[in-house]
Amino acid sequence: MNENKTMSEYALISPSRNECVYTSCYCEENVWKLCEYVRDQGTCSLHDVYAVFISNERKMIPIWKQKSSRGDKPVIWDYHVILLHKSKQGQSYIYDLDTILPFPCLLDVYSREAFQSDEHLRREFWRKLRVVPADIYLKKFASDRSHMKTNDGNWRMPPPSYPCIEASDTKMNLDDFISMDDRVGYGEVYGLSDFVQHFGVK
Repeated sequence: MNENKTMSEYALISPSRNECVYTSCYCEENVWKLCEYVRDQGTCSLHDVYAVFISNERKMIPIWKQKSSRGDKPVIWDYHVILLHKSKQGQSYIYDLDTILPFPCLLDVYSREAFQSDEHLRREFWRKLRVVPADIYLKKFASDRSHMKTNDGNWRMPPPSYPCIEASDTKMNLDDFISMDDRVGYGEVYGLSDFVQHFGVK
């Protein structure tokens, strides 16, 4: 497969990277805003778009090729959120506003470069992924941003300028999305290799 040819035939479903709504350290909201854009602009079917939360039981996940990476070393996040688009041509694309990889990036490339493999990692660093359909994410996700405040009420990082995202029944359920317990929250939870196998090129 020619990756460059595949990318050149692909129609972007978001604004360009520089035109996206973006707030550093608020990846869950950045992805919510991307889903909102797809819904409002109709750039593709919302049924082909997913919010993907990456975490694990210890909330320690290495991801390579991030803007905050130092050299070839991974960043260890407690969680990270990306958007996945499964195109009609059968390819899956990742939209990650925090990566130095292309935006969007073929899943197979992103997996190879940013996820790499759990094979050589200690078990506590193995990644899990909660895949949530975009329409459910838009309806059910809520964050009052309290996780970004210190005990004395100061912001760890400046919040987005727009109001907090609320659902009809709650103002805060971020932990349900970060949790990799498939008995709670929305969507399906995968191990890394199962996720790549399920959404990657067959």
